Amino acid sequence: MLKFAVIGHPLTQSLSAVMHNAMLKDLGIEGTYELLDTEQEDLITRVKQLKAQGYNGFNVTIPLKVPITLFLDEFDSLADLAGCANTVKINENHTLSGFNTDIYGFKTAIPADIQANLKNNKVAILGTGGASRAAAIAFTQTGVGEIDFYARNIINAQDMVNFLRNNFTDIKFNLKQMQSLRDLSDCKMLVNSTPVGMRGKAMGISPIEEDILKTLPHDAAVYDIVYNPLKTQFIKLAQKNGYKTITGLDMFVHQGAKAFEIWTGKKAKPEVMKMAALEELAE
Repeated sequence: MLKFAVIGHPLTQSLSAVMHNAMLKDLGIEGTYELLDTEQEDLITRVKQLKAQGYNGFNVTIPLKVPITLFLDEFDSLADLAGCANTVKINENHTLSGFNTDIYGFKTAIPADIQANLKNNKVAILGTGGASRAAAIAFTQTGVGEIDFYARNIINAQDMVNFLRNNFTDIKFNLKQMQSLRDLSDCKMLVNSTPVGMRGKAMGISPIEEDILKTLPHDAAVYDIVYNPLKTQFIKLAQKNGYKTITGLDMFVHQGAKAFEIWTGKKAKPEVMKMAALEELAE
């Protein structure tokens, strides 16, 4: 019997259990996947519990993607590069291996025609947390030339941006104050990597105002990593103004499929996982 879970806070909006349990059932694997609401101050206790109670692996979400790295015995190259992990495998000797499948999920969700439009161009990312790091590294793989980060707290984000500058010297990274965001006319994509708009966390609110969103060029794309609700206010505003959009669901499904394969060694079926998530979102 395999045991998996997701840790983070809040988890009321999470569809991880729905998606992974559907995949376990589809492949005839005996196992469970649970939601274990965990605040930052409870992380040490939670990690000990997961080891002691025979869990095989777990996902990590807001706000634990960076703090979890302190408990990992080894990282894959992407988790190391991003400085955060969203997937952890608990090995037989109780050591923890960390992976970042968000980078794979973020990139895989971008259609080929939109990826082609990003080459050597500028993109903008709202937020500088773990999801923002994953998005930035995914963008380095798509050949963007410049990334603007908009942060609420520039001081906290400085180390991350300096790290990216040192590791990706052919890309220009700019760190700006969120309040200074006025004009996006030189950006080919705008990404919301913050939880604003998420069910249970400022749902129905866009991270930026419509008049600023409308400064994007007509061929730009808008990407929201929030997947619940499926159409956030941010995505609705983008569609209303004629922009191509990418919802967080495809990123969520692809990162989940990759995590499932890391834990079980079995090939996941993203279409089965997506259908389970969509059915839940439709209720």
